[in-house]
Amino acid sequence: MHILLTAATTFEIQPVTDYLKQPDQQGRSHTFHTCITGIGMMATTWQLAQSIRQQRPDYIIQAGIAGSFSPHFPPGRVVIVEREIVGDLGVEENGRFKDIFEMGLQREGNDPAAAQWLINPTASNWEGQGLALVRGVTINEISTRPARIEHFQQNLSATVETMEGAALHYVGLQEDIPFVQLRSISNFVGIRDKQQWKMKEAITALNEQLINILKTL
Repeated sequence: MHILLTAATTFEIQPVTDYLKQPDQQGRSHTFHTCITGIGMMATTWQLAQSIRQQRPDYIIQAGIAGSFSPHFPPGRVVIVEREIVGDLGVEENGRFKDIFEMGLQREGNDPAAAQWLINPTASNWEGQGLALVRGVTINEISTRPARIEHFQQNLSATVETMEGAALHYVGLQEDIPFVQLRSISNFVGIRDKQQWKMKEAITALNEQLINILKTL
């Protein structure tokens, strides 16, 4: 297979890119291409589209860090995002957020890429890795307001928050390319003091799990 490995930033997957350059990896059966998209949904969508156009992959792996909404998923925990939703595409009125589906601006149909929840149909294939399958919400503005955080927790039952996940799910579903989104928790959503974040530990755990996944492909 030709596998596209993508992340928002280089440092999130640097250990894995170093691993793939090792001499004993040159004879592997799969080929890999790395795409560093930059931060955010727009950059990710465009970069993924460009990479697919240049060399269509058989599989896409997105890896990165994430914020957690749940005490059951503390920093250092690695998860697979089974379904994604865009968390800030809509309107906030009377203290309540409504997305474009609730507003009636878009209807759900038979196209999985046009659904409110962008569901990865092959995520369950990775349950054997011992990783929890969770719900993710993708946002443009990192959540800090308690009311917005509560909305994501209570109304969406979201476990993690990222800025690129929905873009991967959307592109993968539109292009009919199997994919997986791997996330490592670096912090609890709402904590802005980065001294309390476990960035180094999260990246270490992410890359260890990612190498395990590469070995099973």
